[in-house]
Amino acid sequence: MLRIIDRQSEAQAELKRIGDRNNGDDIQPKEAVVREVITNVKKNGDRALLEYTEKFDHQVYTANQLRVSGSELDAAYQQISKDLLRAIQLASQKIEAFHRQRVPKSWVQFEEDNVVLGKRYTPIDRAGLYVPGGRASYPSTVLMNAIPAKVAQVPQIVMVTPPGQDGKINPAVLVAAQEAGVEEIYRIGGAQAIAALAYGTKTIPQVDIITGPGNIYVTLAKKMVYGTVGIDSLAGPSEVLVIADSLANPIYVAADMLAQAEHDPMAAAILITTDPVLAKQVQQEVTKQLANHPRKILTEKAIAHYGLIVIVNSLAEAAELSNLFAPEHLELEIAEPWDLIDKIRHAGAIFLGNSTPEATGDYLAGPNHTLPTSGAARYASALGVETFMKHSSLIQYSPTALKKMSSTIQILAQAEGLTSHADSVKFRTE
Repeated sequence: MLRIIDRQSEAQAELKRIGDRNNGDDIQPKEAVVREVITNVKKNGDRALLEYTEKFDHQVYTANQLRVSGSELDAAYQQISKDLLRAIQLASQKIEAFHRQRVPKSWVQFEEDNVVLGKRYTPIDRAGLYVPGGRASYPSTVLMNAIPAKVAQVPQIVMVTPPGQDGKINPAVLVAAQEAGVEEIYRIGGAQAIAALAYGTKTIPQVDIITGPGNIYVTLAKKMVYGTVGIDSLAGPSEVLVIADSLANPIYVAADMLAQAEHDPMAAAILITTDPVLAKQVQQEVTKQLANHPRKILTEKAIAHYGLIVIVNSLAEAAELSNLFAPEHLELEIAEPWDLIDKIRHAGAIFLGNSTPEATGDYLAGPNHTLPTSGAARYASALGVETFMKHSSLIQYSPTALKKMSSTIQILAQAEGLTSHADSVKFRTE
């Protein structure tokens, strides 16, 4: 049953335990497996990919069969309902409209003595998108990763995703990819897919950045190849924290907590409330809604291990506990959510009011649902157009400006013992 606690010291300890849930003692053996996979793919390329696809996904392919064919892409449209197609198209439009507002703009400024300073933004050349499979298919993840890359005008976007038991990719995933402008898709998953994107093989092109969530093996692989390529983040198990007052609906709150718990047995679902009556009602409602849940076993595991209700004395106290946890998703199911927003410092995405379940952000609202987890919201942000761009500084000095600053630059260079730095200015100004 979902636990209820009402002591802040105990709450802090429990939130820390839940936040650290992805750092268990079993991580080292998994790291060893991933390191071996990466080394093998780096050395043997396609041959290693095919071996791992047979071993882990139980599919036997040739290298030519790794890429999803044009006929498969075309057929995917015939394999989904018209309603689903319209939903994907509407979500795509809303996500693109939001991200077009976030494109960073290059700029220059002109200072005295004809000094020009600025910043120039350019897209990366190649992006690799990882879309998980396994327990479910995620067309929404395709849209959330591909559309910002498209808006950033990345010239080449490559997508990888593990095949299903029938060896095929879910048609909704293929349709979402095409609606987002991605047609280079490979049926590989796991750490081997990350290694292929990072180092390239004869079939899979090497990319400059890898984005998208995955299981612990995918996450560890992204961590290990970082530096060879860029990555968006190290995604941990998903999490939601709900702050609720006495006006919140316990049915809604319970459903929102279960909506997170049904992702994964390690997903976290936390309620912090000022109302002990609501706490008990939510506890009972979670049990009720779980009774006939289609994903009952894994959802119950998540609730049992990483579900929590905390009773606090004030919303300000709730905000402080939330900041301590720095949740991926934060729902403010309170009468005046905007009154509390200034007290929230760390959260991946914030959902305001009783009519804004997290599902709005997962699918349709527009802001990205690829968010920092496991406390990373203290320093990280959602995936966006900026993820697929980098900036260069622009600096131009006139002869007059250089001469005016010459003495200061030489003093600083000499203080650091860098004589040629000083000379590079001195020779130009004397």
